[in-house]
Amino acid sequence: MKAKHTVNLHKGLCFPFILSLMVIYDNFTIGPLVYLALHGTYGFLWLLKDRIYPDQQWEQEIPILIGIIGFLMAGLYWVAPFILISSGSEPPPVLIAVAIAINIFGVFLHYTSDAQKYFTLKYKSGLITEGLFARCRNTNYLGEICTYLGFALLVQHWLPFVILGLFTIILFIPNMLKKDKSLSRYPEFEEYRANSGLLLPQLLNLVIVKAPNPASNQ
Repeated sequence: MKAKHTVNLHKGLCFPFILSLMVIYDNFTIGPLVYLALHGTYGFLWLLKDRIYPDQQWEQEIPILIGIIGFLMAGLYWVAPFILISSGSEPPPVLIAVAIAINIFGVFLHYTSDAQKYFTLKYKSGLITEGLFARCRNTNYLGEICTYLGFALLVQHWLPFVILGLFTIILFIPNMLKKDKSLSRYPEFEEYRANSGLLLPQLLNLVIVKAPNPASNQ
């Protein structure tokens, strides 16, 4: 099996899993409905993305046991909807608005940066230093973190934040460092790294304002 089979199965099951929780706990209030719309749509968009511009890292062959373990680990993301729906907690309107905004921002960064990477590398190999990668070397990971941060905010519980933190520390950051090591083979990488952030955009040197030289006006 391929690594993507495990990921795609989890993403595709998000909508029916969350909807099943809503039926089991008879909870169709605004919080679960918003969560269903956001997380369910995110899963369906992932499947669409895999069909249009698949990520090569998910194409590698893996043992079935590793696939099962990977699916169970991804299932930790389902803790958030379980807590929200089973507890019956109701997120306030302001929090819902903030969570939706962060989630949309995250999905945009994640999926559009993946598209840029896929179609750029399809026709030209090498460093990608423009567009969404101009000031951030891992815009896709930043987007994914923002996406799940939006989910966690809706739940109003500490556990989804801890799970997101664990994924960031154990999976995302090591992958980012591994990517940096791979890209270091390009001579221009050091300059690119100096002008971009590993996860957060490097904005300090985005605009360099030079003071005018009075002598030049004489």
